[in-house]
Amino acid sequence: MFITEAFAQTGDAGAGGAGMLFQLMPFVLIFVVFYFLLIRPQQKRAREQRSMLDAIRRGDRIVTGGGILGTVDKAEDNEITVTIADNVKIKVLRGTIQQVLSKPEPAKKGGDGTAPAPKAEGAVEKPAVGVGRFFGKR
Repeated sequence: MFITEAFAQTGDAGAGGAGMLFQLMPFVLIFVVFYFLLIRPQQKRAREQRSMLDAIRRGDRIVTGGGILGTVDKAEDNEITVTIADNVKIKVLRGTIQQVLSKPEPAKKGGDGTAPAPKAEGAVEKPAVGVGRFFGKR
């Protein structure tokens, strides 16, 4: 009496799959944008941080997560002994290191195994052959 009949509309059988694809396309595009703008750069930063922590050696200047500056005395598997002042050494976990400020450079030696001779005052280095022409000299 009060109920009217409702008829279901039928569509093409092949169009149902294509319609579903067009409905999912915005979600796929959003995921691709998130991957390239958020996920991939974060993975790259994590990989760089991990390689930096693995490369810490004795003599490196570091900054801990709490902002403490120091020089690495001893690097073990998970703990690092850091000198923060004269006769003051602390142990920190490798994961709490935020940044490596500088790495020690090995002493440069001359061709005969000795340190290079200091340059005389006022001495001018001669440019390599052919470099002068790039700077207007012939």
